[in-house]
Amino acid sequence: MSKLTDVPKRILIGRALRSDKLGETLLPKRIALPVFASDPLSSVAYAPGEVLLVLSIAGVSAYHFSPWIALAVVVLMFTVVASYRQNVRAYPSGGGDYEVANTNLGRKAGLTVASALLVDYVLTVAVSISSGVENLGSAIPFVIEHKTFCAIGAIVLLTLMNLRGVKESGKLFAIPTYLFVAGVFAMIIWGAFRGLVLGDTMHAPTSDYEIKPEHQGLAGFALVFLLLRAFSSGCAALTGVEAISNGVPAFRKPKSRNAATTLAAMGLLAVTMFCGIIGLAMATDVKMAENPAKDLIHNGAAVGESFTQDPVISQVAAAVFGDGTVLFIFLAAATALVLFLAANTAYNGFPLLGSILAQDRYLPRQLHTRGDRLAFSNGIVLLAGAAILLVWIYGADSTRLIQLYIVGVFVSFTLSQTGMVRHWNRHLRTEKDPAKRRHMVRSRAINTFGAFFTGLVLVVVLATKFTHGAWVALLGMVIFFGTMTAIRKHYDRVAEEIAASDTPSDDTGRPSRVHSIVLVSRIHRPTLRALAYAKLVRSDQLEALSISVDPAETKALKEDWERRGIDIPLKILDSPYREVTRPVIEYVKGLRKDRPRDVISVYIPEYVVGHWYEHLLHNQSALRLKGRLLFTPGVMVTSVPYQLESSEAAKARAKRRADWNAPGSVRRGPVERRQHKEPSHKG
Repeated sequence: MSKLTDVPKRILIGRALRSDKLGETLLPKRIALPVFASDPLSSVAYAPGEVLLVLSIAGVSAYHFSPWIALAVVVLMFTVVASYRQNVRAYPSGGGDYEVANTNLGRKAGLTVASALLVDYVLTVAVSISSGVENLGSAIPFVIEHKTFCAIGAIVLLTLMNLRGVKESGKLFAIPTYLFVAGVFAMIIWGAFRGLVLGDTMHAPTSDYEIKPEHQGLAGFALVFLLLRAFSSGCAALTGVEAISNGVPAFRKPKSRNAATTLAAMGLLAVTMFCGIIGLAMATDVKMAENPAKDLIHNGAAVGESFTQDPVISQVAAAVFGDGTVLFIFLAAATALVLFLAANTAYNGFPLLGSILAQDRYLPRQLHTRGDRLAFSNGIVLLAGAAILLVWIYGADSTRLIQLYIVGVFVSFTLSQTGMVRHWNRHLRTEKDPAKRRHMVRSRAINTFGAFFTGLVLVVVLATKFTHGAWVALLGMVIFFGTMTAIRKHYDRVAEEIAASDTPSDDTGRPSRVHSIVLVSRIHRPTLRALAYAKLVRSDQLEALSISVDPAETKALKEDWERRGIDIPLKILDSPYREVTRPVIEYVKGLRKDRPRDVISVYIPEYVVGHWYEHLLHNQSALRLKGRLLFTPGVMVTSVPYQLESSEAAKARAKRRADWNAPGSVRRGPVERRQHKEPSHKG
């Protein structure tokens, strides 16, 4: 059974890596950029569309506000990037926002940030994959018809790629990310050249459509609220920025400087692409509607349910390159692929944060350990499961999912930057060097502005998106917070209970006596081995115990016991209801009650079988009995194994597997064998 699971595992994720190979998995900047920044880079594929979708509520006339909204997003992006450049230099250990908030604002703030980030990472996978499926569906109808199934399949594939390790997945993702960036820049440059130099008039596929406004002639507070909601939707372009600060340990040395450089490059690329797509969308007269079937009008009639609204980037590409051209298809494919791969930001952030939280005893310890490929495999699988559940519930609809988005991001942004302000204040109280103080004051000013701006955006996001689905993200944060608090309390309680005392206690003192019991059903080799082993161990009293279920079998056991002359007393307990476990437990508890200072040692003979299906035929009563005895205080349980022939065959199979090498893993065979085969030359 082990071989059946091991061979596919090695084919899918590769051979296991030694712990001392961890340094070889560290990332250079050119690989780290697509690994950690694929989410903010790819968000330009849907963030401009979200802005136009919200503005469409007031009709086409509201579109002229989109450049100002884009400008506000750009200012916010540069603010966040500048703030996080301070973070990665001050906290290079990889805790990111969680470590900053936990250290400077306290445990509850740290847990709030961790809850927000965990929710955001799950949503990153769900939104990116769903958006990628929708972009691919604009070219392949089958995909959009089965988008939930396709989205789940993409998550499974991405999970397998990440289980192969950070460096390997980074290499796989680097090319599509850079092709997407190149494609978007080519579209922006060619579109600007056609419009500004050649004077061409470019038309998006929806340029001659009209939008039926849900609320016409908005003014005053209603218009301000609409613009704020559009701005909060455009802030989706900032998701994933924090992943670099959480992933500093994965960078090559100097880690902090390389992470800060990658942050700056990511911010510059993202804002340029975001502004370029917004500008081209205005120039090509793109039309978007929240409910296109009813609100998009073509030739005087609504387009109807059969109409598929393509993303803004697809419409702009069709206007600039021409619908169906090679460059259009290239950009559509690159966009869909990079949106799938954008989820990789979460696949690197979630497991790493989960490992840190597990180390701090807020999540199960299994999330702290690395898998065969030196990746945090348990965290990767947990993230995939949560994202699949979310995609299935929301039908892989990116418009519905994105309403849940960015709340967690700005919670972590705000608390992290507030924590950094406290960090600089604390250091300024002790620092005397004027040059270092000037640097700290400048950094504090950046983080102060960042905390104020992101806090303001958080209020806007909560006010404009709460009823549209943001409450689900907040509920998820509350659930994570409560779960992690409960896990920490459990671990603290266990640690306190099992802590070794400095003074003598009942655990260090020797028991008064040891009363040993060997469980016997019939006399066979496993029983004789258990009896011999129990004799070898020092006991004040040793007895054999059998449960009488069948009188004939019990009589045969007594006769065989006397015939063999076994010098251990045999005690028979009647079981009128044919139970085995309950009489043993009651007998042991009775002994404990009569002599509470004694230790009861129970020996259970067991067969060891070699095939998985044989386990169904043996040892079920022994397993049940052990499970009950483990919860009985003052009782020690010892299994005495007896290996059957099938288990010996299993050992031989395991040895052959240990000596087996996957095809291609060993190029020329072991060195020792080559030396023996080499001909000797004498004289």
